[in-house]
Amino acid sequence: MLLSNLDLLATAPGGVARLRELILTLAVQGKLVPQDPADEPASALLQKIRAEKDRLIAEGKSKRDKPLAEIAEEEKPFALPQGWEWVRFGDVALISSGVTLGRKTAIPSPIMLPYLRVANVQRWHVNLTAIKEVVIDRTELARFQLVNGDLLITEGGDWDKVGRTAIWRDELPTCLHQNHVFKVRGTSPEWSPLWAQLFLNSPVARAYFAFSAKQTTNLASINMTELKHCVFPLPPLAEQSRIVTRVDALMRLCDALEAKGRLEAAQHAQLVSTLLGALTASTTPEELAENWQRVAQHFDLLAGRPEAIDALEQTLLQLAVRGLLVPQDPTDEPASVLLKKIRAEKDRLIAAGQIKRDKPLPPITDEEKPFALPVGWEWVRFGDASINRDGERIPVSSSDRENRAKTYDYYGASGVIDKIDGFLFDKTLLLIGEDGANLINRSTPIAFLAHGKYWVNNHAHVIDTTHPELMTYLALFINAISLEPYVTGTAQPKMNQAKLNSIVIGLPPLPEQTRIVTRVTALRRLCADLRQRLAEREAVQARLAEALVHEVSLA
Repeated sequence: MLLSNLDLLATAPGGVARLRELILTLAVQGKLVPQDPADEPASALLQKIRAEKDRLIAEGKSKRDKPLAEIAEEEKPFALPQGWEWVRFGDVALISSGVTLGRKTAIPSPIMLPYLRVANVQRWHVNLTAIKEVVIDRTELARFQLVNGDLLITEGGDWDKVGRTAIWRDELPTCLHQNHVFKVRGTSPEWSPLWAQLFLNSPVARAYFAFSAKQTTNLASINMTELKHCVFPLPPLAEQSRIVTRVDALMRLCDALEAKGRLEAAQHAQLVSTLLGALTASTTPEELAENWQRVAQHFDLLAGRPEAIDALEQTLLQLAVRGLLVPQDPTDEPASVLLKKIRAEKDRLIAAGQIKRDKPLPPITDEEKPFALPVGWEWVRFGDASINRDGERIPVSSSDRENRAKTYDYYGASGVIDKIDGFLFDKTLLLIGEDGANLINRSTPIAFLAHGKYWVNNHAHVIDTTHPELMTYLALFINAISLEPYVTGTAQPKMNQAKLNSIVIGLPPLPEQTRIVTRVTALRRLCADLRQRLAEREAVQARLAEALVHEVSLA
């Protein structure tokens, strides 16, 4: 059943990760390979392990630990196959802590050596990209040195790091481990670190660590006692080998599925880019209609992934502000007349002392014009088409806001970030993010309208206009174009007022602005519907995958 449904698991959201967890769950329950009655049972293996521990104690090579508690029935997470045994992990393994950093005592015979930290121990492998060194006494080398086949288990850190397990394979000639990384060795040659690694990285063991760990805010840790008390399924040694071999093969299959998924995603993104590129290359409505006919044949590709729908929506915005989504109407009052009205209204407000006269903006050069304008449109700089009200913003620190009533919206660069007891503005205005990574990555709209009574901090530009329709169109335009030419800084991107005012805008007649906004609003609703349908389809896939995982795990 598992192999026959790989496509379902692999294509569901998070399907390959879920498939890996299922493989490990089935493996540690003995459901991946058949049991062989000819195998020496785990009870005999356990006797050999205990005999070897007794020998090491008798020879003074090991200390006798305090006996671990018997395993209660309620501790056993599942029923064992024939020939398996439940044991405490500490009964079949020697667990030791590592070197403590920052010790103040004198070191008679110092030696500096590399050591492993929690960050170095990942699930299934050791990461040696950032190795640090520590000074210890030479007499401690045997105690802390790693040998080939040692099991490494993380004590904690972030909650998902607890119990991460890998096998040391002599990647460095001499290496130690820190006290936040447990070192585990078998008590006898009848020990398989591969089986222990498999179990400790399985969902079963991870659930035990999550339950047993001491947790603080975002941090968790287990101690040696909890690790020793971990309930550990012990199969016959021969079966351990068969299970590990089978898991390795299935994990390679998962790797291939992930690689195939990445390749398909890259190929899909390239195809979507090509299809949408054909649309944006259109220079006339007629050419756009012709190109759309070709793209429409592959519309299922544009609706098959969320990122493709996002790209389609952004393409529609770009086409809209170039005048390619709605027809021009020769009876519309041209944008040149609208510009005269804007200038006249701004002059009136300046004369009335309601706004200040801006510094004149430079003429627009031909090199700055990104496309040919439709008839009736005009090129204008953003600052000449708008009224900037940044001087009325007042930032309020989060600590100050904590003690104030939560009555009105408090806006930042990407929208409402809090509530506050007062307001600065009492009309609809255009807010445009001034700083932050969103200026580049565009994960949320840069420009948005704020309504009613609200407060704005100094991370969003506040823009008014002489005509309400113009405000909505300017928001659409800013969200349609790339702002990278107007952004300074990489670590902390910023678009200051001067850069914002310098943006070159293709300005349509006012009635056409309304038609464009109406058309775009309808198309964005269609994109939202596509996202909803895709989310519903993915949810069904996820539920089917979960049902399959549950059914297989119970088989």
